[in-house]
Amino acid sequence: MYTDDFIEFLKTEKKMAKNSCEAYRRDVSEFVAFEASRGITDVTSSSSTEMVAWLHQLKEMGRSASTVNRKVASVRAFYRYLIDRGYTQTDPTSGIRSPRIERKEIEYLSIQEIERLLESPDDSVRGIRDRAVLEVLYATGIRVSELIDLNMDSINLRMGFVTCDGPGSRARIIPLGRPARAALDNYISGARPQLVRERTEETALFVNQYGRRITRQGLWKILRDYGEKAQLSHSLTPHTLRNSFAVHMLQNGADLKSLQELMGHDDITATQVYLSATKSRLKDVYDRAHPRA
Repeated sequence: MYTDDFIEFLKTEKKMAKNSCEAYRRDVSEFVAFEASRGITDVTSSSSTEMVAWLHQLKEMGRSASTVNRKVASVRAFYRYLIDRGYTQTDPTSGIRSPRIERKEIEYLSIQEIERLLESPDDSVRGIRDRAVLEVLYATGIRVSELIDLNMDSINLRMGFVTCDGPGSRARIIPLGRPARAALDNYISGARPQLVRERTEETALFVNQYGRRITRQGLWKILRDYGEKAQLSHSLTPHTLRNSFAVHMLQNGADLKSLQELMGHDDITATQVYLSATKSRLKDVYDRAHPRA
């Protein structure tokens, strides 16, 4: 009961995306099931002892620190909801510290690799579409789900911007550079009509060979193939391009607050992780340029 009400709250009041709500449901349901296995059928009477026992079990199961942190955050949000609604006054996550995560090095492409990648598509119908996909991903830094959800009316080529609906249905407007605008214009005027054919009612901006909205799996395959063709130093994923967008913006003088808005981060700490990449570049420049480095 409580779990269903919580998920409905996330959907209707927090406007969270479907995938996010399902992740919350899985995490909370897992904790509730653990409680039940220990004879606790009323989640409002749970204690921090149970929470610690659950975390110990997750550790024994070999769950990563990032996975455990996500689960703790989900259960913490669940109990905040229960407390706000007056169902309980006890939060079993109170005082629980999330495990420390070793920060991984951010994978991003050099500007030379980006240039090589963007030159990879040919002038076929699919190649024109793929060039537009690559240009938009790098020009805007949008998430893969956001790119897939773009519709024809999301793009304003005359003014040069794309309207993107991020997590929680929070729309943001992102500028498009000249190369991305040119690639989109070429795709929309020439290639897309050939892909859509008789499916004139299709609203999706990017479509597959059948004239339907491109899928996540289809997009990943496109990127993997072009990554291999361009012989990149990292495997090419949508997030690699998103990282490259962010790092290159900072390296060329963008301020952190503006980058946060462009990327659709709720918390600026999510944007700050990209500073590490720019700091390592500055150190390389210093080591090469300073006579007493």
